[in-house]
Amino acid sequence: MPLQFKFFEGAGLGANRLEGLRYQPEMLGRSDEDALLTHVRELPFREFQFHSYTGKRRVVSFGWHYDFSGQQLRKADDIPDFLLPLRTLAASFAGLEPEALQHVLVAEYGPGAGIGWHRDKAVFGEVVGVSLLASCVLRFRRKVDEKWERVNLMAEPRSAYFLSGPARSVWQHSILRVDALRYSITFRNVLEESKGSKRR
Repeated sequence: MPLQFKFFEGAGLGANRLEGLRYQPEMLGRSDEDALLTHVRELPFREFQFHSYTGKRRVVSFGWHYDFSGQQLRKADDIPDFLLPLRTLAASFAGLEPEALQHVLVAEYGPGAGIGWHRDKAVFGEVVGVSLLASCVLRFRRKVDEKWERVNLMAEPRSAYFLSGPARSVWQHSILRVDALRYSITFRNVLEESKGSKRR
């Protein structure tokens, strides 16, 4: 069974902690979550497309959009004003300047939706994710010799996680299928040399 644990801001390094992963529960208050959801529910979501595959979740991107068919980063609509205060908060949590988080992906997960094992595309650097409504299990794995080392993190409502270093580039992650409606708002640092170029 994978380990189940929570990370708290300011906590020391533990034996089971992934290097480069930080977790903050209750980063938002309930009133902040409600205010965000009022706007989020009105966004122009579309079903997630990965080549010929259509995912169960619906998404919308701002700032930049990754085109899987062309393996290219493309400019998208500007980040909406209602997301800018959250970006500032996410950047502070990650120790970054708000302007460094140039890409936002808002995703809607209906019951039964999740994400398979992957690493974020190489056009992106650090990642900050914010969870709204339902909890989800954020799973991590890496190959050690012939076996997989696995760790699970419960991402609670109004919490945030930050991926950098090995947690971002070495470990794969996935999201277990959710039981109830969940939204995520994911901020990413876009690598300057990646803009307009093709990347696998």
